[in-house]
Parts: sequence; C-alpha cells; structure tokens
Amino acid sequence: MQHVTIPQDRLGALIGAGGETLREIEDRAEVRLNVDSETGAVEIETVGDPVTGLKGPDIVRAIGRGFHPDDALTLLDDEMRMFELVDLDDATRNQNDLQRQKGRLIGEDGRTRELMEELSGASVVVYGKTAGIIGGPEQVEVVRSAVEMILDGAPHGAVYSFLERKHNEMQQQGMGYHRYPGGEGGPQEAEADFKIETNPDSDVEFEEPEP
Repeated sequence: MQHVTIPQDRLGALIGAGGETLREIEDRAEVRLNVDSETGAVEIETVGDPVTGLKGPDIVRAIGRGFHPDDALTLLDDEMRMFELVDLDDATRNQNDLQRQKGRLIGEDGRTRELMEELSGASVVVYGKTAGIIGGPEQVEVVRSAVEMILDGAPHGAVYSFLERKHNEMQQQGMGYHRYPGGEGGPQEAEADFKIETNPDSDVEFEEPEP
C-alpha cells in the first residue's frame, strides 16, 4: 500500500461527481483508493495486476498537481508514459519571483505552456509551486529542458527555437504526438514547421492557489 497527499482543493477532481472519477481510476488502474477528505491523504492499494497498479500513485499525484483526470489516466495508455514534476520553489528566490517565473512559464494568455504541449506532445500543467509533465520519456525531457531554460532566464524566442528543433527531430523519428481535444494525447500527423510571432517575455500577473 502506498500513500499520497494532495491539496484539498484537488480532492473534488480526484473523486468526481458522485465518486465517478474515483471509481474509474480504481477500475482502470486496478487499485483501491481510500481518501481522507480532511487531510488530503490518499491510500492506494493494488487489488489487481501489480504492474498496472504501479501507475496508481502517479495518477493520483498528477491530479493533485492540477492535471485533468483524463490526462492523468493516459499514464495507463503506454507503459513508457511517465509523470514528472519540476519544483519551481527551488529555482525562485521568493514569492514575487515565483509568481514572475510562473508567468513566464504560462505566457500571455497561456501561449507559452500551450506551445510546450504542441511542440513536444506532452501534457503540461503549472500549478502551485510545480510544473507537471505527462508524456513519453523524450517528450518529458524536452519540456523539462524548456522549463529549465525559462527558469534560467532564457528569452522566449530561444526556448521556442529549441522546441521547434526538438519537434522536428521527433517528427523525423516518427515520435510526433499532439493532444486531442479533451486532453487526450495520441499519435497524429503534425506540421513540421511552426512560425511563432509572439513575445510573451513580459511578466504575467495572476492569482492561483499556492498549496
């Protein structure tokens, strides 16, 4: 049995209306979930295939870090799909710096985060003090590198050029993935060249829970 604690404001997403999402996770991941609504602690017990059950904790963690349950459940689609977190707190000096860096990661109207998804094929969520990534190993590595570039102060143009180059490399290797509507990801033919004419280097201010 494993234990995961998630922010209380994410318990609703984990459980779903009438417990529907919770039951779907239990059925598909072959686990049993015991949720403490007062503390956000979740007990995860494998009740079926042990290999499938290993994905259970990461599915719960991903939902806890802001992912839609449908995106989190794609971890079951392929044994190579993985969930990874980048701790933004480690790369920022104080609360104001954290907000500034989150603004740079998300971009104006969310465009930077969207481009990371479009050009890598991964799902990306900036929530609280973390940037979460779901995808194949190479997709996750591309997004992690882009996030680290932004946190290190690289101009957005340089980050976009890096993402375009990696996108084209993955396309040539037959690894290009795009997200389908509704958050699901799958193989799809993609355009090889992107023309990005935006400059979201200015700071973006927003209010967001800080669990």
